[in-house]
Order: sequence, then C-alpha cells, then structure tokens
Amino acid sequence: KIFVVTADCTGHGVPGAFMSLIGASKLDEIILERKISNPAEVLNQLREEVIKSLNPEGAEVEAQDGMDMVICCFDFEKMTLEFACANNPLWLIRNTELFEYKPDKMPVGIYHTDQKEFTSQSLKLEKGDTIFTFTDGYADQFGGPKGKKFKYKQLQELLLSNIQLPMSEQKKKLDTTIEKWRGNLEQIDDILVIGIKLE
Repeated sequence: KIFVVTADCTGHGVPGAFMSLIGASKLDEIILERKISNPAEVLNQLREEVIKSLNPEGAEVEAQDGMDMVICCFDFEKMTLEFACANNPLWLIRNTELFEYKPDKMPVGIYHTDQKEFTSQSLKLEKGDTIFTFTDGYADQFGGPKGKKFKYKQLQELLLSNIQLPMSEQKKKLDTTIEKWRGNLEQIDDILVIGIKLE
C-alpha cells in the first residue's frame, strides 16, 4: 500500500512549522509503528495527537492551530483507493469527466462543535484515471483583471482542459496559468496540487 498525504497547516511562521513537524512525525508513528492503514482512523488518531501536543495539561490558552488534509491509501494490485478528507476534497478525472468527493468539514485539530469521526471513502480505480488532491492556495490566489480569487470552478476547468497532456506538461500549465493570473499581486498562500495518473 502507498500513502499520499496532502496537508496544509493553519498558522504561519513558527506555529505553522511546528504543526508541520508534529504532523509528519505523528503520521509516521500512526501508519508505520501502530500499523493503522484506514485513512479515517489515521485522521482520528492524528487529531488526538495534535490536540494533545498543542494543549499540554495546565495550558492556559487553547491553541487553535490544525491541518486541512487529504490522506490517500493506494493499493495498486487491487486497484483500489481508500481516502479521508479534512476540509479539502478529492477529485477524480475519468474519461474527461470530473467527480468530486466531498470532505468532512472539520480540520485535524480543535473544532468547536461536536467532534465527529472522520469518514472513510473508497474508489475502484481504472487505468487512465487521474486523482487530484490540493490545498486551498491555488483557488484562493487573487489576480485576473478584477483582482478576484481564482476559485475551484476555474481550477476544475483548467485540469479538465489539459487532462490529455503528459503530467509534466499539466504541471507547466498549472504554473504558467497561476503566474499569469497573479500578475503583479503577491502570492498569498502556499500552493500545492498533487496529480496521480494510473497508467
């Protein structure tokens, strides 16, 4: 099984860096040492660990930082994908059609409503499928003639229009499109788009 994790830490600078370190080390511990492979259960345990790390007993201020995350577990022998999504969705493009798998609307961290379990979703994969996971940085980038956000709808159209190209060419299109869109405005967030094509 192969795990692919797309994560975006809230908090910038030191809090964001600290969250990245916690996330990476705890993911290793949960998947490699505890041998947990169900993506939703990985997120549930990771959330517990993050809250524990950020809010030691006796802390006076409750830390709000967390992560938006999509965790995928590929089994290429069985051609299956199990995944769980915290705040960010997963997109599948199959035969020039895009399917969106919606996320649980909560982060991997403290969330001020009833803390629910994350949902595990699964897919039977086919040759030619392309899976996309991403953070909100691309869609939220300001630019264009009116200085507006790029938005997810436009990102979907961009991916669909270039889906027949080799992955390296698709990456170039994503790079040049967002740079042109941004123009002279500054980049407001980290940008991450991961595409995986099944040959």
